[in-house]
This record gives sequence, C-alpha cells and structure tokens, in this order.
Amino acid sequence: MNKTTKSACDSERQSKKVKTSHGSTHGTQGQKADVKGRAAKKDACSSGPERSSESSHTMQKRAQKEAKPAHSDRHSPQQHLMKTASAEDEKSDVDLYRGEEEIQKELQDKQQSESAAVSESQSSVSAAEDIQTYSEKEWKGNTTKSLLIRKGYEAIANEFNLRRVRGDNYCALRATLFQVLSQSKQLPVWLHDADKWPKQIQCDQDFIKEWQFPFESSKSRVQHLEQCLELLKKRWQEAVQCKSLEERERMCQQVFRGHDEEYELLEALKFLMLRTAIQLHSDMEKGSDVPEFCWLLFARDSSKCPKTFLTNHLRHVGFSGGLEQVEMCLLGYSIQQMLRVVRLYKCDTEEFITYYPNNHKKDWPLLCLLTEDDRHYNLLVPKKCSKFDAHGRPRWNPPSDGQSSITTRL
Repeated sequence: MNKTTKSACDSERQSKKVKTSHGSTHGTQGQKADVKGRAAKKDACSSGPERSSESSHTMQKRAQKEAKPAHSDRHSPQQHLMKTASAEDEKSDVDLYRGEEEIQKELQDKQQSESAAVSESQSSVSAAEDIQTYSEKEWKGNTTKSLLIRKGYEAIANEFNLRRVRGDNYCALRATLFQVLSQSKQLPVWLHDADKWPKQIQCDQDFIKEWQFPFESSKSRVQHLEQCLELLKKRWQEAVQCKSLEERERMCQQVFRGHDEEYELLEALKFLMLRTAIQLHSDMEKGSDVPEFCWLLFARDSSKCPKTFLTNHLRHVGFSGGLEQVEMCLLGYSIQQMLRVVRLYKCDTEEFITYYPNNHKKDWPLLCLLTEDDRHYNLLVPKKCSKFDAHGRPRWNPPSDGQSSITTRL
C-alpha cells in the first residue's frame, strides 16, 4: 500500500470516528454529520491527504460555531448584571460587615429607583423640582435674555417649585389639564352633559367633520368626541374622589403617559373651547355682554366667526401650532378656571404676571403656569410654606382700615 492510499484510508477511519462521536451526542445532528462524513470519505479517497486536512478543519469550525450559542447563553444581559453585582459584592470590604437582609434591601431600593427614573422619562409631566436649580442649569449665559429669564425665575423661586411639561404643541392644554386634575375639589356641574354636545353642534352647524385627531379611530368624529368628553368627565370625577395627594398624584401620572387616552382628554378641552366660542359669538351678535377677549378673538381676519376659528386655528392646535394668548383666555373661560401665568421674558413689567381671562372671577379656581416665551408652558407648584392658599390664590393681610387689597406682585 503506497503512502497516498494509506493516507486516504486513515482519513476515512478518522471521518468515521468523528461521525460516530458527533451522532451519539446530538441525535438529529448526527444524521447530518453522517452525510458529511460519507462525502468526506469520497473526497479523501480521491484527493489524498490535502482534502482530508480541509475536511477536518471544516468540521472543527462547525463545532466551534455550534458551541457559540451555549457560550452566549452564559452571558445574557440579566445574568451578566447579576454576575457583575455579585463580583462587586465579593470585592467590597464593607459587605463583610453587612447582613444579608441589608444588602437585599439596598438592591431592592436601587431597582425601585431605576424603575422610577424610567417611569418619569415616560411621563408627560415631570416631578416637581427646585426652580433656582433648573434656572441655573438651563440659562447659564450672560446675554441680556439669559439674565432677564434668570431674574424672573429668582423672583418666584421662594414661592414655587417647577414641573416641566412635554414640549409639543399641546403643552398649554396639557399643563392646564394636569393642574385641573391635581387640585380640583369637585366636578363642575356644567360638565355632566358634556358628552351630548358634539351631536348637538353637528346638527346645528356642520363643524365636526373638519375635526382632526392625532390618532386613528374606527368611530365617526362625533362619536369619538363624545368618547373624549365622557373620558374627561370620568377622569375629573376620579381625581376629585382621591383620598390623598399621593393617590391623586399616581392617578395623574397614569393619565399623562403620552398614550391615546391623554390626547383624547386634550382634544376634549379643544372641543370645549369650540363650543364656548360658538356661544360667545352668538351672544355678540345678539348684543349681549361678553368678556373683553371675545372682541379680540373674532377681530382677527383668520377667525371672524367660529367656523374660521376652527378651520384656521383650533384644529391645528397640537399639530402645527399651540395656543395664542387670546386663545388662552378662551381656554380658561371654557373650563371656568383662572389661568395665572408667570411670563418670564416680561420680568420687570406689568405683564410679568398675566391672567387668562383678565377679567377673572373670584370664585374660579386658580391655576398657576409659567412660560419663557408665550409658546411653551410649564407648571408652577406652590410650596407648602407658600403665601398662596389651596386654590393657588395669594394670601394677604388686610390693611389697617379693614379694606382688603390684592396685588399680583410676589
């Protein structure tokens, strides 16, 4: 037997050994190896030792490839974190002096902290934070505007904390609704039959067909608006029934998560604005007394009547634009809440604190908002030791003559 034939036969025996070993451990995989083994035998007999070497190398690479999944499983993200934490505990000298319960509690606290951070990042309204800290972080420059904004923040820092609101074109509506749900004492009487209004308006004036929603629905526009208003009434009532501030906070955070429900509530506020605009415009045509802002609302060339107001302004709120100042007045009037807005870029002027609407009624709850530019709105939360009462109204001491006075200055 010459060297070439002997080498080929040796390769054949080697292939059989590999085939038998592989098949005994992997079942079905052994059948594949058997087929490849026979192919390796044929090639070995015809090509000599060079082909035999290539076949063994191929099988070795296949074995390494098959071993990779098992190796990857040992290093999954969860196991990797556990392994890392375990290694750190073993290296820590402090852990030698701590009990198992203490270590376990620390891990649980860390997990809860991480979970809360994720939850906050998903929320449309952030937790309350210190105004002064926020101001120094966001307005570091020494430009005229930066100095003015920082001065405005400093003027209210002792009285309020800040809650940041998601910065889209719904921000004014979102900030208003969040405060309504977080501090309302009772469900307004006028809201009880609100879900019937879309059909009434559709019958009287064909407005609703132009309504646009930020999400798709199989329902008609009238039915969808009815659903939005029914949801608003339900959530408002739930907020009023909360037994503690903590419970109400949890309820609000569940609502403001950026899901469809949140936007349905915001669209409900827009519909209330449309209905109020229709009523006020009708009163104007009859010669009845109306709030001062109505003359500004319908004096614009783009909103001479409720129809053009909806077409050119309201239907675009949340999509391509936010609320203008006169529309902030309409919003407050529509929900019978007074919007008290601190306008930072108007610091040192009479417009630093502005009311929407400006002829505010004393019996309306007061909501506190903040803006840097009349475009984006955040929330102001009175501190516990604040000079403001539960409704957000400023506290003051009556003068010596027994007459009360009100000031908008802090």
